[in-house]
Amino acid sequence: MPVLENAFSLTRERMREGRARVVFPEIDEPRVAEAAERMREQGLCEPLALAEPSDAHVAVLVEARGMKEGIARRMLAKPLYLGAAMVAAGEADAMVAGADSPTKRVIEAAGIAIGLSEGVRTPSSFFLMVFPDGREMVFADCALNVLPDADELADIAKSSEASARALLGSARVALLSYSTGTSGAGESVDRVRAAAEATGFTGPVQADAALNPRIAEKKGVGAGDANVLVFPSLDAGNIAYKLCQELGGAQAVGPFLQGFRRPVCDLSRGATVDDIVAATAVTVSMG
Repeated sequence: MPVLENAFSLTRERMREGRARVVFPEIDEPRVAEAAERMREQGLCEPLALAEPSDAHVAVLVEARGMKEGIARRMLAKPLYLGAAMVAAGEADAMVAGADSPTKRVIEAAGIAIGLSEGVRTPSSFFLMVFPDGREMVFADCALNVLPDADELADIAKSSEASARALLGSARVALLSYSTGTSGAGESVDRVRAAAEATGFTGPVQADAALNPRIAEKKGVGAGDANVLVFPSLDAGNIAYKLCQELGGAQAVGPFLQGFRRPVCDLSRGATVDDIVAATAVTVSMG
């Protein structure tokens, strides 16, 4: 079953189980409001507007972050922090935001109120890429980490593996570089190599060897069947996904945030209603 079709199916199942409560801090934004109403009508999720700040929300910030109560209450006056606190308090299963907010603000709110998953030190993002020939892949990190070091690349790779398993059912991770194996040298190659050694994933590997079994066999690295591509920098990842969109006709769904304790989606500020519906379905399906 194609990944988006499967995501919609899983989302409806979560809805029947009462596990598809999604808070939209920007629900008054026209595109978000239309998408939320469509999802309610189609049984995809239970869209939630922001609640009034409560003692439970304050407790989330005070207990988890050691904040003073007065500071916590001031932070809850900000919609993104209140939405994230609703997720942390168990009042919502996921948060979808970003249609009218910078990525940095969404990350800050999720990081403070929801927190990172155990063992994760680096929040990151990924796009779900759906190609005309039916291939479905995860591209990371295309929206958040500018120049990750080796440890951060390892975190991104591990989080991307988990995301791919949840969405695609399997994860074959390749850490990309302009060098395959020991064919080249340089600071970025060294970073990728260290991340590959720390995680056990294939890398450093050039894109053609990561995707083409014949080339992979010739170069002696991996199986050439990767469905998760981890890029060495934000430059590389962002350029790659946009080239796939414009030249290859791929659909890019996301970006999704990963590495947090609960599902969080950071919408593109140019997202259409259809984009918001699809992104929400994927977010809920990963819960």
